Amino acid sequence: MAQTVIPDSHVDLFKKKAFAHLATLMPDGQPQSTPVWVDFDGRHVVINTAEGRQKDKNLQRDKRVALSITDPDNPYRYLEVRGAVAERTLNGADQHIDAMAKKYLDKDKYPFRKPGEVRVIYKIEPKHVTSTM
Repeated sequence: MAQTVIPDSHVDLFKKKAFAHLATLMPDGQPQSTPVWVDFDGRHVVINTAEGRQKDKNLQRDKRVALSITDPDNPYRYLEVRGAVAERTLNGADQHIDAMAKKYLDKDKYPFRKPGEVRVIYKIEPKHVTSTM
């Protein structure tokens, strides 16, 4: 069923250790896909990355995005979101990646930080949502 908001029936996917596959667009228009940790703030799908990564460069240039999340408990149940970046911010990004590390790795601190790494949050506004089961 297509809609523009995350259905209540699938909000639980954001509480599980479910990876999203994020598709962005390269400068030549080719799609680029990356598995990412994912969050939901009640309105926006939220991802966290490091400045300078390919998805960061792509999203700064072209705000359009698509992502899908498969339920780890039922691979036939999924959520697809197409939309656009509503906000890019550094504010709270370090705390957010630590919260994601707790969710996905059960670690209090994000263990993969590199020296000088600057974290960034992207908030994605859903424009089209499809879900199954």
